[in-house]
Amino acid sequence: MEEELKCPVCGSLFREPIILPCSHNVCLPCARTIAVQTPDSEQHLPPPLLHTRGPSLPTGSIAGPPPEYETGTGPACSGGGTSSSGGGGGGGVGGVVGGGDHADKLSLHSETDSGYGSYTPSLKSPNGVRVLPMVPAPPGSSAAAARGAACSSLSSSSSSSITCPQCHRSASLDHRGLRGFQRNRLLEAIVHRYQQSRGSGTGATAAAVVAHCQLCDRTPPEPAATLCEQCDVLYCSACQTKCHPSRGPFAKHRLVQPPPPQPAASAPLGTTQGAPSGSGGSSSKSPGPGAGAAGSTGVRKFPTCTDHELENYSMYCVSCRTPVCYQCLEEGRHGKHEVKPLGAMWKLHKAQLSQALNGVSDKAKEAKEFLVQLKNILQQIQENGLDYEACLVAQCDALVDALTRQKAKLLTKVTKEREHKLKVVWDQINHCTLKLRQSTGLMEYCLEVIKENDPSGFLQISDALIKRVQVSQEQWVKGALEPKVSAEFDLTLDSEPLLQAIHQLDFIQMKLPPVPLLQLEKCCTRNNSVTLAWRMPPFIHSPVEGYILELDDGDGGQFREVYVGKETLCTIDGLHFNSTYNARVKAFNSSGVGPYSKTVVLQTSDVAWFTFDPNSGHRDIVLSNDNQTATCSSYDDRVVLGTAAFSKGVHYWEFHVDRYDNHPDPAFGVARVNVVKDMMLGKDDKAWAMYVDNNRSWFMHCNSHTNRTEGGVFKGATVGVLLDLNKHTLTFYINGQQQGPTAFDHVDGVFMPAVSLNRNVQVTLHTGLEVPLNTRQQKLSGN
Repeated sequence: MEEELKCPVCGSLFREPIILPCSHNVCLPCARTIAVQTPDSEQHLPPPLLHTRGPSLPTGSIAGPPPEYETGTGPACSGGGTSSSGGGGGGGVGGVVGGGDHADKLSLHSETDSGYGSYTPSLKSPNGVRVLPMVPAPPGSSAAAARGAACSSLSSSSSSSITCPQCHRSASLDHRGLRGFQRNRLLEAIVHRYQQSRGSGTGATAAAVVAHCQLCDRTPPEPAATLCEQCDVLYCSACQTKCHPSRGPFAKHRLVQPPPPQPAASAPLGTTQGAPSGSGGSSSKSPGPGAGAAGSTGVRKFPTCTDHELENYSMYCVSCRTPVCYQCLEEGRHGKHEVKPLGAMWKLHKAQLSQALNGVSDKAKEAKEFLVQLKNILQQIQENGLDYEACLVAQCDALVDALTRQKAKLLTKVTKEREHKLKVVWDQINHCTLKLRQSTGLMEYCLEVIKENDPSGFLQISDALIKRVQVSQEQWVKGALEPKVSAEFDLTLDSEPLLQAIHQLDFIQMKLPPVPLLQLEKCCTRNNSVTLAWRMPPFIHSPVEGYILELDDGDGGQFREVYVGKETLCTIDGLHFNSTYNARVKAFNSSGVGPYSKTVVLQTSDVAWFTFDPNSGHRDIVLSNDNQTATCSSYDDRVVLGTAAFSKGVHYWEFHVDRYDNHPDPAFGVARVNVVKDMMLGKDDKAWAMYVDNNRSWFMHCNSHTNRTEGGVFKGATVGVLLDLNKHTLTFYINGQQQGPTAFDHVDGVFMPAVSLNRNVQVTLHTGLEVPLNTRQQKLSGN
């Protein structure tokens, strides 16, 4: 809470906080430092840029707030002057004092005016704060005279404004200066209690704190001699004479004795040694809650109206959002405004604040839980980071070990190659050296023989010697004087792919995909088909290459794959009617298959809704009425099937005879999908039917006619087909009555509704019907 109790300007706990028009708070001493004057160069702006706060001055009145409530401290008005950023103490007087006939011209205030606004033109005051300029006063007017009298160092056309340090909205000051802003007594009391709870006064000495002048430029400041009740500022004798003379605009101000010295521990909130607050004095104005709580009597005084000091607040103006007294209402200042009792509005706003706090409390609770979650994530990040670092080090060490082992293998190969080459060369050197020595010896011997002069002796050995020399020459064949191995090593290490692989070595997602989330709001069933939709959880970066959808057999059996692909929406047709299916989905990527999702249970329709299938009918069949009515353009019988297929359950549908001419023989029943469609239904082994004329009917399968039964059809008649795949039977009805016995037994497989007719017959299909009542009664009696 301490941050809420600190001034945005000085950063310390609030001292004498005032409420700016934007609802932000600021210390009164800080407000004096940030209040600025409009430079003369900005005075040319038009009057609509002026925003005043508070009502206009009455005609002929002259009022002027003290300097410190306007723009700054008093020494600027003494003639010496201070920096423009500090603001002259008398500048506020010169800037907003209005008198006589000029007061009404200065006021552009309306009862609904907010008193502040953002100044769009980038005009800057000396301290860099945006201001709202005021219209210059006409020369010679009382306002101009008052300005000149208040402070000769400031221009007669200057005005004062204050910019909120938080939202940077500017508000011009009215004739009351900073006193025009309400004192935040509640905040002052809370700060005081907060200081007491922290023991701010327990260790203080009992030495009295003497009030000092708030405008002195001496160090230390002089003791205060007077207190202005209207300005709420302490003056020493010298500063009171210079800055607050008892004439002109200050003639109506009341000067009283300063507050008596107080112990440091019981000093009012916002009062510091050397700079006491005016609210801590014993003036006729009501001090703030902090001052009342810290006074010697301990009695808390009720706040009084800032405009009528003897009146307590009793009403609340909804339009102005401020407490008012009865005298304010009698003066008509809030005549057209909505005014309510102060107590009622107090309770209402407390209730609204409590309600708003409940919402904030819920959000704060969520924020705390979120912080706990974030802290848990921090811990998990730390743990996972350490695990990943250890894993990375282990993987890199494994790579280094593998490279070291491979290096040893490669070095062994190089050593073997080198030793092999050296052996070959040494063998060749030894062999060549031996031959060279033999040849050299033979050459020397031959030369000695040639030197001899004995012809007979020479001829005795010359033949053998010539043969030896020839043999020695033949030993030096081609290639004998060439090296058998090269000095170069025919070994090349291709390390470029490995270097590229090392450079490209990076993290990839090796985790399995997470569990898909089934979107139940999009999962649905229609007739005998089901549609399922799913998605991946948010903030998941695992790659997904596809999904596998599995469905059971509708009877609690094993799951089987019905879809594999990248789509997240899938519709499965051709399921059993009146069956309960379980479905689940899982994702997969290159790392493997992820876990299954939760199982969703889907119920197909109890009864079948279908029409004639335009794609499976003979080309002579003519369909209408949204494929529910069929006839034929040929005199020969043609077959058309329904859009539904049955392999389980009990199903019943009817045909209404819309047209029946010349006594044709239409056939009704069921068939396989590959039934012959250019002849009567039942003549092949792919159909089970009943054909009927106007007098009798027959059952037919594989062109075998059985069970002739009296009773035929006519225009308006109804033919019903009951397919009971639980009992594997097929039964027919005409006009609600069973036609003959059960037509066929041992009916098993997948069947589609079928009918054959010619151009003399037109029928309309009716589906989604309940099983006939007599059949249900037979089932009940059988049970």
